[in-house]
Amino acid sequence: MKNKLAIAIAQLNPIVGDVAGNAEKIVAAWENAADQGADIILYSELVLSGYPPEDLVMKPSFMRHLRDAVADICQRTGARKNGPALLLTTPWEFNGARHNAVLLIDGGTIETVRAKNDLPNYGVFDEKRVFTAGPMPDVVDFRGIKLGVPICEDVWTPKVVAHLATRGAEIMLVPNGSPFEADKDGLRRQLIRDRVLECGLPMIYCNEVGGQDELVFDGGSFGLNGDGTLAVALPGFAEAVQMSRWSRDGDGKWYCDDATPDARYPGGLDAIYQTLVLGLRDYVNKNRFPGVVIGMSGGIDSALSAAVAVDALGAERVRLVMMPSPYTSADSLEDAQICADMLKTGIESINIGLAMEAFGTMLAPAFAGRNPDITEENIQARSRGIILMGISNKFGHMVLTTGNKSEMSVGYATLYGDMCGGYSVLKDLYKTTVFALCTWRNGHHPDGCLGPDGMVIPQRIITKPPSAELRPDQKDEDSLPPYDVLDDILHQMIEGERSVTEIVASGHDEEIVRKVWRLLDRAEYKRRQAPPGVKITPRAFGRDRRYPITNGFTNLVT
Repeated sequence: MKNKLAIAIAQLNPIVGDVAGNAEKIVAAWENAADQGADIILYSELVLSGYPPEDLVMKPSFMRHLRDAVADICQRTGARKNGPALLLTTPWEFNGARHNAVLLIDGGTIETVRAKNDLPNYGVFDEKRVFTAGPMPDVVDFRGIKLGVPICEDVWTPKVVAHLATRGAEIMLVPNGSPFEADKDGLRRQLIRDRVLECGLPMIYCNEVGGQDELVFDGGSFGLNGDGTLAVALPGFAEAVQMSRWSRDGDGKWYCDDATPDARYPGGLDAIYQTLVLGLRDYVNKNRFPGVVIGMSGGIDSALSAAVAVDALGAERVRLVMMPSPYTSADSLEDAQICADMLKTGIESINIGLAMEAFGTMLAPAFAGRNPDITEENIQARSRGIILMGISNKFGHMVLTTGNKSEMSVGYATLYGDMCGGYSVLKDLYKTTVFALCTWRNGHHPDGCLGPDGMVIPQRIITKPPSAELRPDQKDEDSLPPYDVLDDILHQMIEGERSVTEIVASGHDEEIVRKVWRLLDRAEYKRRQAPPGVKITPRAFGRDRRYPITNGFTNLVT
């Protein structure tokens, strides 16, 4: 009977669809584990295809490509004597169906295949669309040791783990693709501890790391002993291959010989900021943009977007453009320049006054007899969008939009204007969180960030009243409630799905709540056309929250 087991945990950053590149990462991690004397290496969920692969797996050519890659991995790993086995995760077809699967590959041979039983179909997950649920899984017999290999959602409820325990599993090895949400790391730890204490078996939880469109996978893989104590921990927001060595005691129970100290996983604003940085970095790099271009207004949203971009990509890949109009204040021009100096990017200025005059002249006959209104304000925003997209087309830099969740909730943004761009790093951040992050970043330099130490956002940008500066003396609060009030109402409506009556009962003015509800409902058509952005909250706009644009139900009574 084998009484020692060396398990490597491979927390990798794959690219969805890059099967060849992902295979190289898989083999490199395997070689690392082999050099450290591993018996087996555990990967995160669907590491070969990248997660989530969505409708790619419905292409027969993609599935063939995966099979060819698995055959190549078998050949390469089988050529090294006494190398570790792989728990390789990939979409896989067997018994006439397509599954989210894990393959035990040992000595270059596929020994066992297991499929995910519990396919999630909520929030950002839509696996029932593309995969068939596997049967309740049996244990995996590995060199005389019975392993339970539930996949991600299989451990979020007790049934699969309980079944594997009754089948004689000795250790649970769990591949995961669990994206970041604020404060979710503690939830994962508690959930896995619950499963461990229910079955009395050790469990290793291997999570993906990296950005994939709206989703950011934050890593933070870990393992627990059978009594729920921490055995091994990997860092958040970084790739790692971590060894853990296990022994069987006299009662046949496995425990970790070399328990590692808890790896630093950032919390609170630190975790949110690092999620923004990783999400933007991977979106830009994986889509092969040379950098980003940002319209700098002198306001807080563009300043924070610029700071995140510099931390993600480096100052040399961030192009800042100030586009003043006759309504742009001297303070805003100065603040934008100071912010650019702090970030060491430089900044250029392109005045939109000529564009405003040209559009005014062109549209005068069509607008005859009509007074100026929000139409002219929107033309300013759209003129800026044209300039940024022109720079993007000419030089290849992606336009980074700067709107936040508060604005997108109530439609306080201009289609084809300030909403124009390829990615929105602040899309799931309420305005009050934007303020908090600016203050936090001025006092911290997060791990792995490429921007300068110290203050990067001028204090006046944080303290001055927010304004779109599209007309004289304009302030956001001319049109909206104060942001602390607005954000609490929005949080209750969006994340809490609470009614007007319930929100009023929590202490808010009924007239304001009704106004916010109407704005939220009416802005759905704008949000449907917005660029993707980093998911932070449990109810991000897009895949998390899907409402019809044409909608006769307003729910303004209860």
